[in-house]
Amino acid sequence: MTVAIDPAEVEFNAIRAQGAGGQNVNKVSSAVHLRFDIRASSLPDAVKERLLATSDQRITADGVVVIKAQTSRSQDMNRQDALQRLQELVDAAATVPRKRKATRPTLGAKRRRLEGKSQRSEIKAGRGKVRE
Repeated sequence: MTVAIDPAEVEFNAIRAQGAGGQNVNKVSSAVHLRFDIRASSLPDAVKERLLATSDQRITADGVVVIKAQTSRSQDMNRQDALQRLQELVDAAATVPRKRKATRPTLGAKRRRLEGKSQRSEIKAGRGKVRE
């Protein structure tokens, strides 16, 4: 399920990228910090709750998503990359997880498990000291 993100709710800050790149890295602010406040957004309440419950390091304790994009030398490309990663995060939270149905192991599976345990037990028992 795809939930549209309002571009007005997304805040961008241009920063200098890290790492190798020569003079370009030192002169140009091509990296982008994306900030998206989950609680103040227009997302459906169910999606907000699942996003806030997600244990993702990009989500702060205040409920703000911070994504840093610096793979490209172009600021526009980094902006698109950050928006795409935010959309993937929201789409993952928009899908409702399926309820787990409790199942029981079959009789054959129980037998095989117990046979394996008894074989392992015999192997380990054979490793002890030899008594006369």
